[in-house]
Amino acid sequence: MRILLVEDDAALASAVCSYLEAKAFVVDVTPGLAQARAALAAVQYAAVLLDLHLADGEGLSLLPDVRALRDRPIVIVLTARDQVTDRIRGLDAGADDYLIKPYDPAELL
Repeated sequence: MRILLVEDDAALASAVCSYLEAKAFVVDVTPGLAQARAALAAVQYAAVLLDLHLADGEGLSLLPDVRALRDRPIVIVLTARDQVTDRIRGLDAGADDYLIKPYDPAELL
């Protein structure tokens, strides 16, 4: 299964990527929205792991692009935003799930 991880914290991205690759996933990492949009246009992903606070914008702004794809990947938001209103906003915007950092990697699986 191929996953796109959109995360601008390099240390966290490396840790998540290593964990998922050890579980036999193929992971592409992008640090921002522009790179994520390019990756989504070029590759078919089964899942997108999406941080909300990115250097080049709000992660939720990527959801319309994901939802417009013919073969839509699932989207799991990975964020430190822990308010109920943030979770509702993310799910209403089209995310399939919402995990609050720090999360256990087994929970992500």
